[in-house]
Amino acid sequence: MKITLIYDNEVYKEGLRADWGFSCLVEVENQPRILFDTGANGKILLDNMKKLDIEPETIDEIFISHSHWDHVDGLSDFLKVNKDVTIYSPSSYRPPKAKKIVSIEKATQIHENIFSTGELMGIEQSLVVKTGKGLVVIDGCSHPGVGHILQAASQFGKVYALIGGLHGFREFILLENLELICPCHCTQYISEIKSLYPDKCIDGGAGKIIEL
Repeated sequence: MKITLIYDNEVYKEGLRADWGFSCLVEVENQPRILFDTGANGKILLDNMKKLDIEPETIDEIFISHSHWDHVDGLSDFLKVNKDVTIYSPSSYRPPKAKKIVSIEKATQIHENIFSTGELMGIEQSLVVKTGKGLVVIDGCSHPGVGHILQAASQFGKVYALIGGLHGFREFILLENLELICPCHCTQYISEIKSLYPDKCIDGGAGKIIEL
């Protein structure tokens, strides 16, 4: 699988624009292309996509982690370019009109080897992809808590990687058994995570490509 960070607080690839928010493209072989969240600003989202040679028309589905502005405010502008998408939305959020909207409350299989944790604590869902190395968990802000997210994901197998925003998460021991960590967006303690896990913590930033 391949994950391309499109929208993040930092820039990894020169020429892209950083902004408070998160979005990434998730590509799994023989499965629909999934845009995870849409950042805070549609213009920045679409401009970064253009510079990364990602055509909005090639996106099949959008997975919304939660309803906060820095994850959904780019959605309306995206839908002006491509409304022929399926949106997987947590049940607490009502997205703009699209081709199809799937409201998710409980843990759900979306496609072969692709799952939602379900809307945890009534606020946020995470995307889970089963790979040959284990589960890759992509989250937006970890509002339900990293421990809760990892526990929910583990019903599908053993978690290999965690990618996304971790907010004020400090229970670093929970990352001990993971093989790859990419803290992005709102993560407050990135330097501490890097210090504790230098061999498996990688930088995020708009333009970063992670292939697993």
